[in-house]
Amino acid sequence: MSATRDKILQTLLRKPRSTINELAEAVGINPISVRHHLTNLQMEGLVQGQEERHGVGRPRLIYILTEDGMEKFPTRYLRLTTRLLAQMKESMPAPVVSKLFNQIAEDLASEYAEQMKGLSMEERLDFVKEMLAQEGFTVEWEKKDGLYQIHEISCPYYQIGVAHPEVCTVDQTLISKMLALPASKVQCILDGGAHCTYVVQAGKN
Repeated sequence: MSATRDKILQTLLRKPRSTINELAEAVGINPISVRHHLTNLQMEGLVQGQEERHGVGRPRLIYILTEDGMEKFPTRYLRLTTRLLAQMKESMPAPVVSKLFNQIAEDLASEYAEQMKGLSMEERLDFVKEMLAQEGFTVEWEKKDGLYQIHEISCPYYQIGVAHPEVCTVDQTLISKMLALPASKVQCILDGGAHCTYVVQAGKN
């Protein structure tokens, strides 16, 4: 990423809801150049423009970082999440913790229930692949020996899972709920596998 675009992102991190003129002044370039960079950053999904009422007259256009834009900067989310999970496991019985993870997956699956209606098994697998990609997973699936194999090539929960493997039940439960079939884990990256793999029975569509 160019130094100028990096400065724009850093400015929006420190001062969200900035206008083009405010960004131009902070970065030290003219507003036309800022507009060009913002257009590219919006296309990449890192910046979002919004209209904001500002006194009388037409609303002004301000810019903020998207979630993807925020993730360009170092955070302590991982450390905080790990500590929260450790505290939760110390203060709650194991079955309650497991139930909470399952509920997270069930709630997420219910958000997509309507969109899954009427889909064939392989259409469901493609839908699950796209939906998990939005959650930060890289997923591929294949049909082999009468089974559908779902491979998680990368997992956003990996670093948390090292300390708290219970978090892995979220995606396993989610896959089972989305496909309406039990998903069995046959390989796990935490156990030294190349990636996590789940299998489901290849029934009739």
